[in-house]
Amino acid sequence: MSGRTRAWLSAFALLGLAASAAAAYTHYRLLTQPGYLGICDVNATVSCSQVYLSRFGTVGGVPVALLGLIWFSLVALLVLGARRGTPAFRRNVGSYLFVLSTAGMAVSLYLAGVSLFALRTVCLLCLLTYVAVIGLFILSGRTATVPPRELAAGLTGDLRSLAGSPSALTSAAVWLALVVAAVVWFPREAVATAAQTSPAPPPVTGAQRSEFERWYDTLPHTNLPVPTGGARVLIVKFTDYQCPGCAATHFQYRDVLAKWELTHPGAVRVVDMDFPLDPACNAAVSRVIHPLACDAAVAVRLARDRGKRSEMADWLYTNQATFTPASIRAASQAIAGVNDFDARYASAIAAVKTDAALGALNNVHSAPTYVINGTMIAAPLAPPYFDQAIALEFRRAVK
Repeated sequence: MSGRTRAWLSAFALLGLAASAAAAYTHYRLLTQPGYLGICDVNATVSCSQVYLSRFGTVGGVPVALLGLIWFSLVALLVLGARRGTPAFRRNVGSYLFVLSTAGMAVSLYLAGVSLFALRTVCLLCLLTYVAVIGLFILSGRTATVPPRELAAGLTGDLRSLAGSPSALTSAAVWLALVVAAVVWFPREAVATAAQTSPAPPPVTGAQRSEFERWYDTLPHTNLPVPTGGARVLIVKFTDYQCPGCAATHFQYRDVLAKWELTHPGAVRVVDMDFPLDPACNAAVSRVIHPLACDAAVAVRLARDRGKRSEMADWLYTNQATFTPASIRAASQAIAGVNDFDARYASAIAAVKTDAALGALNNVHSAPTYVINGTMIAAPLAPPYFDQAIALEFRRAVK
């Protein structure tokens, strides 16, 4: 193997390592911080998160991104060994890489097909790993000189050499230990569920509260034609049921609202209004960001008529990375007994458009947007500050 080929192999291995590390980090944040948006989450079509959180994002509970990181780290070690290994290993390493790359190509083709045809979503970090695998496959194919029937015997000899080299054996042991630790340590889907239902954080300090109130008073105001229902604090949420941020606040604010209902029953009223990021049902949106948001909004409205609004919303927020038009309709029937979804679609979507038009008229441009007693909050607050916003409006309403 020439020095130039080794350099290119190293470059592709490092590209794959960087992309898969970023992917694993993104998947970790998605599991531990519901609603997290990575840098490659551009819209519903170009989104790493939707791919990672789909049923294809894990194998046996282990994220594909983490498996990719492990695979590229093994490739990098082999490329490193191509320079420092025994003469026999240097002769065999091209064939080892070719075998690994062939398997990597098969997996990459499968995942690419799933992403494009099943999920209909493009994952930019995934594309970088595919480029790295293709590069490794082509280069290793040119350097593979050992016939497959001889490679098994060569592997046995290389393993004996590995066992006789303290430095090589140590490197292999460290790599294996890190692999096991990563697989064991990496959170599973249950962690995400726990994060969604975790208790609200403790109250902010006095200094933080004062600073927050000064910032809060600079926010714009609007008067929405929504009745308070006798509540002192009216919270209107303009939402999109395919929006990760909307899902995050739905779960993260739940315990804050439950606390207020327990301590001050009826004092806080929450009204959800539709603001789908799809021009098909929201004239204020110029491009499709969430193509199934209109169907999802209809599902919630039809479920609300049957007293199942909360259950339908929970299902949509939980499954927004994988739901389809068919699964939304199936869930609507299973959860709320809606058997005439398409027949009632026209009237329901008209109501969705009315909500969206009201939001646009009041300078709502994104989801989620919260309006608390007329104060508009376009960027989601951390739960302790959401609690403080309610407390501030409650004190002012009492005065």
